Amino acid sequence: MSDLIPKVLAFAALVVFLGILLWHVPRIDLGAVLLLSVGLAAWDFFAPSRGK
Repeated sequence: MSDLIPKVLAFAALVVFLGILLWHVPRIDLGAVLLLSVGLAAWDFFAPSRGK
């Protein structure tokens, strides 16, 4: 539980950074790549850890 705050902050920073990138470069193909990137990061964030 103690590592939840840094994980949420890192995920939010990623989403904000990629959102700013998409705002300044509004391309459909870039949006698809960014959506895939955020989706993979969310999957990694929400998937249960194998080591536990």
